[in-house]
Amino acid sequence: MSEGSVNVESRTSSQDKRWTIMAALLGTNTAVMLFQGIEQEANPTQMREVALTIIAGTLPFQGIYFLIYTFLLENKGTLSEKMVKKLGFASAICQIFGYVSLVGVAILWYNLSVYVGVSFLISSIFAMILIRTAMMPDKSGL
Repeated sequence: MSEGSVNVESRTSSQDKRWTIMAALLGTNTAVMLFQGIEQEANPTQMREVALTIIAGTLPFQGIYFLIYTFLLENKGTLSEKMVKKLGFASAICQIFGYVSLVGVAILWYNLSVYVGVSFLISSIFAMILIRTAMMPDKSGL
């Protein structure tokens, strides 16, 4: 096996993986807003309204995440360390808001079935903890 055929996943930075997760969240949330918004207009419910409000409130943060990510890529090596840290912090906050959008999705699913909604919410929390833990830099140097 040649050196150039190394697994793509091993060459992908954790930041690129975060970008992929956020892109999936943004796409999902946009689709949910579209289709559930149409359903809300035709058959309004309070629970759907709350869920859509939560999702809508997180969409700008998801968009800003991509602006920060792109800005950091375009200005790699030209920004001060302090500015990179500030943008990294802002990026992390945007990611957290992106994850909060899953609460809105869980409410929509809870509206369909209590078991499905609660199951989705609990598994989403565990999945977020798992991915954030797995993507933390290894400080041991191993």
